[in-house]
Amino acid sequence: MKGLLKNLGLIFIFAGVILLVITACAGAISDNVMLGISAALIVAGLVSYILINKFITD
Repeated sequence: MKGLLKNLGLIFIFAGVILLVITACAGAISDNVMLGISAALIVAGLVSYILINKFITD
């Protein structure tokens, strides 16, 4: 369970990147909602990765 929790931030980051790639391939790069959601996922992933790995030790 700790392994999944430690990688939760990376999962959020990858989800944001995948959403950006899908948005770019669909040609809807001017759709601010999708760009905002992906940016929020990436930022939340970075923050959670830093905070979770700061407090969880093996």
